[in-house]
Amino acid sequence: MRFKKPDTPIPTIDLIPMLTVMMGVLAFFVVISVSLSSEQLIQVNLPPEPTEDTPTSDQTTSEPFIVSMDADGQQRLNGVPIATDQLTVEINAYLDGNPTQNVYLVPSRELPYEQVMRFLGDVRAVGGSDRVSLALEKQPSVSTERP
Repeated sequence: MRFKKPDTPIPTIDLIPMLTVMMGVLAFFVVISVSLSSEQLIQVNLPPEPTEDTPTSDQTTSEPFIVSMDADGQQRLNGVPIATDQLTVEINAYLDGNPTQNVYLVPSRELPYEQVMRFLGDVRAVGGSDRVSLALEKQPSVSTERP
């Protein structure tokens, strides 16, 4: 008994569309990896948790050095407006005179994130990255009770 051979040809697999898709996916990942590797990060060290040996506010001898930036971009030193060049001099003088104290930056919540990070980077360039801390004012709580 003889079997009849089928007349249908062997199916072929077209690789061109698959290669086109694979090259598109490869190009996507190359572009993403190149763009992510060019970002610079600013390391922010969080303050340590308070312990029993941490001095309280009444044990510290000098007032905190607080540099703030309002929503208009005006820099203030302990609430008083100050020019950028004078601020640099004041930061250097404070850090030289108080080797254990830090400079605290308090930006306005209305400022864009990029401007706050640029301001933090500029002050860290002056005072050193280990002696400059970013601080935020506590927002007043909003009551949701109805009369």
